[in-house]
Amino acid sequence: MEKLERLRELTREELLQKITEHKDELFNLRLSRSTKDLDNPIRLRTLHREIAKIKTVLREDELKIRQLAEERSPAGAPPAEKEKKS
Repeated sequence: MEKLERLRELTREELLQKITEHKDELFNLRLSRSTKDLDNPIRLRTLHREIAKIKTVLREDELKIRQLAEERSPAGAPPAEKEKKS
């Protein structure tokens, strides 16, 4: 399971990508459950909770309760600071 601190270190795009990956896995697990081939039924609950955590972190950012990580440049370097206009 993802810790909330780790999720808050990710950018918005990375979080949205994680949601997509989790939803795809959830779909596959539901399909397996319908054919009675599901090995780990607890994984369904875990995925639901992880998606909820990610959505909570995204909502906190929207409401400015907590800030997400800044966007990273493609080279992995920290983003350039914005110039202040005086």
